[in-house]
Amino acid sequence: MVHTRKVRTGHLAAVGLAALLVLSGCAESQRSQNDPNASGGAAKTGGTMTFATEGAPKLFDPFFATDGATFRTSQQIFEGLVEFKPGTAEAGPGLAEKWTSTPDGKQWTFTLRKGAKFHDGTEFDAEAACQNFNRWYNQKGAGQSTAVTGYWQDNFGGFSDGAKPSLYKSCAVKDPQTVVVELTSYTSKFPDILGLPSFAMQSPAAMKQHDADNVVKQGDSFVYPAYGQQHPSGTGPFKFSKYDKANGTVELVRNDDYWGPKTFLDKLILRAIPDETARKQALQSGDVQGYDLPSPADWEQLKKDGHKLLIRPAFNVMYIGIGQKSNEKLRDLRVRQAIAHAIDREGLVKQQYPEGAKVAENLYPDTIFGWTGDVRKYDYNPDKAKSLLAEAGASGLAVTIYWPTEVSRPYMPSPRDIFGFVRGNLEAVGLKLNVVSKPWNGGYLEDVDQAKADVFLLGWNGDYNTPDNFIGNFFADPDNRFATGSATWGNQLSAEVKAADAEPDTAKRKAMYEALNKKLKAEYLPAVPVAHSPPALVTSAKVSGLVPSPLTDERFNAVSLG
Repeated sequence: MVHTRKVRTGHLAAVGLAALLVLSGCAESQRSQNDPNASGGAAKTGGTMTFATEGAPKLFDPFFATDGATFRTSQQIFEGLVEFKPGTAEAGPGLAEKWTSTPDGKQWTFTLRKGAKFHDGTEFDAEAACQNFNRWYNQKGAGQSTAVTGYWQDNFGGFSDGAKPSLYKSCAVKDPQTVVVELTSYTSKFPDILGLPSFAMQSPAAMKQHDADNVVKQGDSFVYPAYGQQHPSGTGPFKFSKYDKANGTVELVRNDDYWGPKTFLDKLILRAIPDETARKQALQSGDVQGYDLPSPADWEQLKKDGHKLLIRPAFNVMYIGIGQKSNEKLRDLRVRQAIAHAIDREGLVKQQYPEGAKVAENLYPDTIFGWTGDVRKYDYNPDKAKSLLAEAGASGLAVTIYWPTEVSRPYMPSPRDIFGFVRGNLEAVGLKLNVVSKPWNGGYLEDVDQAKADVFLLGWNGDYNTPDNFIGNFFADPDNRFATGSATWGNQLSAEVKAADAEPDTAKRKAMYEALNKKLKAEYLPAVPVAHSPPALVTSAKVSGLVPSPLTDERFNAVSLG
C-alpha cells in the first residue's frame, strides 16, 4: 500500500509556547497497533521468520553505525526515548512517555516509561538515559572519526573536548523517571533526532563490562570492541542471540521480559543476501519469508506469484556527488554544471527506477518543509556539457568515479546498472573515467566520506521529517564528502545550513530553506540530484503485521506467520 504524507510545516514551531506534548495516549494507540493480542487471536504465535537483507551489519552498536543493515538489526533490539509511529515519519513516545520544553527550545524534560529493562536485566531509568547521552558526548580518539560517529556529528556536532561546537550541553537526573536535557541552541530537529537508531538507549552496565568505547583505528579501517560485536543490550522486543559472520546471518529471539506486548515470533533471522536475484530465489524456494528491495522489474511478477509487495513512500534522494578536494578542475562551477547537463536523469529514472519514482530537482523530496520548484534546472544537454567543459579548459578531464558493490539501497535499487547508465553519459561528453568499485561496507563509504572520490553515486533515505536531516547531514560540516579543497563556499554553505536549522520562526526558516535550495542548484552545485524512489519490500503470503515505513524503520514485533 502507498502512504500519503502531509508536511508538518509547523513542526516544533510551537516550542515557543512550551506546550506539553501529551503523547501518552498516542503511546497506547501505537502499542495497540503492535499488540499481538489486538488481533483477536487471528494471528499465530511462535515460529521463526527469516528475512533477507541487502547487506551484512557492520556491527551491533548502533551509535557507531552508518549503514542500513546495522540499523535494520538494531531497530529490533534497541529503543530510543523517541520512536517513529509505524508507517510514518511522525515522532511519538518511546522510552519517554512525554516531554516538555522551555520557550527557547533549549531545555527538554522527558518523563520516562516505568518497567523497562535492558536485556542484561538492569533497569532503564533516568541515570541510564543520562549515561547514554554522556557516552555519546565524551567520545575520544577513534570515536571522533566521522566514519565511526557520523550520526552524532551530523546531528549534534562536536564532543566534550570542545574542538567543535556541540548542540548537546548536558543531561541531568531530576528523579528516577525524569531527565532534563540541555541544548546549546534551538534546533528544528529536536526531539525527533532521538528516534534515530544511533541514539537508542543501551545498557550502561553491558557497555562498561564489554568495553564498548574501545574503538581502534587500523589503517583506513576500524576495529570495534566485544560489546558491539557480541553483546548488544537494549530494551527492545527482540534480543541478540548470535551472529554467523561467515554468511551474514543474525539470529534474534523473543524478549520475554519486554515491557510491552511480546512478539509473535520466537525467532527472527536476518540473513544478508547482497544479490537481489538471489534474494528473490530464496523467497521462491521458501528459504526466506521476505526480503528487502526487490528489483522494480520484478514487482508485478512477485504479486502474480502470490507474494505481498509492500511499497514504502518515496522519502529519499539519489544524487551524483562531486567531490572537490583533490581535483581542482571540479572546483570550477562550469565543470560541475557540465556534469549536471551530461546526465539524462529522465531516461535513468524511466529505465532503472520503479513506477512512482520521479526526477529530483532538489536534494530532498517535495513533501518536506522548505522545498521549492523555483530552482535552476539542468536539462539533458550533452552539447551544452561539452561547451562548458571547453570554456573551463576541462575537455577530456580525467575524474575518479566511485560506485558501490554488494548493496542495494532504497534510492539506488541496482548500483551496477545505474552506474553503467551514468558512465555512458559522462564518457559521451568526453570525460575520462577512472572507475573504482568497492563493497558498500568494505571501503566504499569510508573512501567517499574521506573525500577520496571525484564523482560518486550516493543518496539518503530520510531519518525524520526535516530538511536538515538531508542537507544538514550533507553540508553542515564543511570538511565532508563534498570537500572543496578550499574553505571558501564550503564554510559559507555550512553556516547557512546551520543558521536555517537554528531559526525558531517557522516563516523565516521556510524562506531560508527555499533560498538554500536555490543556491545549492545555481551557485554551489556540490551534487546533482537524480531521483526520488518508492522502495519496496516483499513477503510470502503467510506473513502479516509488517508495516512499510518511509524511514525503512520496519519493526518485526507485530509480525506473525499464518
